[in-house]
Amino acid sequence: MCGICGLYSKKDIDKDTLIRMSDTMIHRGPDDSGATEVELVNEGWSVGLAHRRLAILDLTKAGHQPMATQNQDLTVVFNGEIYNFKEIKKELSDYQFATNCDTEVILAAYLKWGISCVDRFNGMFAFALFDKRTDTLFLARDRMGKKPLFYWVQQDLLVFSSELKGIYAFPGFNEKIRKDVLGDYFMHRSIHAPSTIYENVYCLEPGTILSYDKGVCVQNTFWSVADTYSRCANRFKGTLDDAIGAVDETLHRAIKRRLIADVEVGAFLSGGIDSSLICAIANQHLSTPVKSFCIGFEDEKINEAVYAKEIANYLGCAHEERYITDDEMFSLVGDIPTYYDQPVADPAEIPLMLLSAMTRQSVKVALSGDGGDELFGGYAVYRKLILAQKKKCLGRMIYALKQVPGIKHNKKLNSLPIEYRMVSCKPNPKIETQMGVDAYTNILDKILADSGEYYYQFDDVYGEENLAQRRMLLDMDTSLPDYMLVKADRATMRSSLECRCPYLDTELIELAFSLPLEYKIDSNSGKLVLKELAYRYIPKQFLDRPKAGFAVPLDRWLRGPLKEQIMDWTSYDYLLRQGIFNPEETIKFVSEYMQNGDQGRWSGKNFSKLIWPYYVFQQWYDRYEGMAY
Repeated sequence: MCGICGLYSKKDIDKDTLIRMSDTMIHRGPDDSGATEVELVNEGWSVGLAHRRLAILDLTKAGHQPMATQNQDLTVVFNGEIYNFKEIKKELSDYQFATNCDTEVILAAYLKWGISCVDRFNGMFAFALFDKRTDTLFLARDRMGKKPLFYWVQQDLLVFSSELKGIYAFPGFNEKIRKDVLGDYFMHRSIHAPSTIYENVYCLEPGTILSYDKGVCVQNTFWSVADTYSRCANRFKGTLDDAIGAVDETLHRAIKRRLIADVEVGAFLSGGIDSSLICAIANQHLSTPVKSFCIGFEDEKINEAVYAKEIANYLGCAHEERYITDDEMFSLVGDIPTYYDQPVADPAEIPLMLLSAMTRQSVKVALSGDGGDELFGGYAVYRKLILAQKKKCLGRMIYALKQVPGIKHNKKLNSLPIEYRMVSCKPNPKIETQMGVDAYTNILDKILADSGEYYYQFDDVYGEENLAQRRMLLDMDTSLPDYMLVKADRATMRSSLECRCPYLDTELIELAFSLPLEYKIDSNSGKLVLKELAYRYIPKQFLDRPKAGFAVPLDRWLRGPLKEQIMDWTSYDYLLRQGIFNPEETIKFVSEYMQNGDQGRWSGKNFSKLIWPYYVFQQWYDRYEGMAY
């Protein structure tokens, strides 16, 4: 992993500006840096590219970036890994390679196949490639959006960067906050690409190529979840046992690809299905035991470290663990806006930052289980949707009852179990799998001056009738790249640690899409095929237990040590000056939460889900407001 940035401008480019932009991301690439400018002949335009390097492949100076072809026609800056670069290299025998790194393969592949070379790449990548022959700058991002890439468009100017900080550092950046994305942010705790928190600044969407030529900007999609699912759905015709074998073989190949490095590779191990399976398979492809890493918590109710240690001992991993305290986690709250330079409100980013820092002391690359839940149905909401779909007729009757005067606000109807609330709302196929959260949207209607959309408006693009499968696809298009992978990228990059995700391998995604839903999930359990596969490597008694995840005592923090700061940001004068929140309603909502706290899982009244995003936004605003105004 690395950090890239650059610009295409009608004005002269100052190399010091490029360096200043890239130096905001030194944590992404502490090993090397470089910057270059290219002037377009007789056009008055210039292109500048800069790079911060985290050396993983070909650790010599030959891997320095920006990297150009021998005749200087092409120049590239690249963040990520092309896992199948060795196979692609065999098809490029007419190109004389000077390095052993995958960056040069991008240049050679482009020379042979043009920008459609991305179709051949199996990996995580965000790169900028300038073709001097056509004066075209290409920006490209991998299929699942594992690697970030942002860009800012002005008249006669395009500025891009791996992180928004690089764009903030460009002279004259003064865009306004987009109030219309805050409904999306508060509902999903992140902002859905291509939108960002600022006007005229965008996140390049996964599976997308942007071309820019002297002020003309064009985008094309080379891969999408919907198209791939349409092509692969129901293609697998074997038994469950056949499916287990196919997933086993494909996951072996995915992990083997991600062990290719000129530095040591380790793995996160939580003790859950996904990470345990990765460690078990990785051990079969390494000559020495895989180094596994885990953090534990003092609270036994949420501590999974003891299970991770048992599994590590069984597999023979070289295991490291560290127990962290609430105080250690709380001490990192102030780091959030530094590394998450637009609001992302996942409290699990805090323990992940601690895990990454510990891991980086021993290895430079870590394998992670991200993507397993979305691909194979691990989240509880999918099982709730299976139940909800069975109650659809009853849900329509409840919806009809709610339209009767005097019944609409009946407390019993509005406090039904979540599976009933999901199907008793006004029918809308565009948001059908996201319903049942009116308690939250009703609050946001009151406190936000301009909420925009609360729901993703494309539930219906997948051509899938089953609500659980449809939500899994929606999550792969939204919460996975916009939330989960953002959390992982920033938390690991804070410590200059590369994170690789075998479950996001292109081949494995297509296989998962082809499997019948009943091989993945039923109303009682998720990830069925992965569990059965894991039992072939690890005794069942080590794995069969509820998943805790990275738990953070949000309610206690928000109503305890963070309360004073939250209330300062909730003063009438402060909110009025911001012009983002309705002061009276916001003060009322925050004060009631401080008094009552959360009401329990699936209650629809766990308002820390809104107060934490509120805190993170205000913290971000306090940190970056001076740059934006």
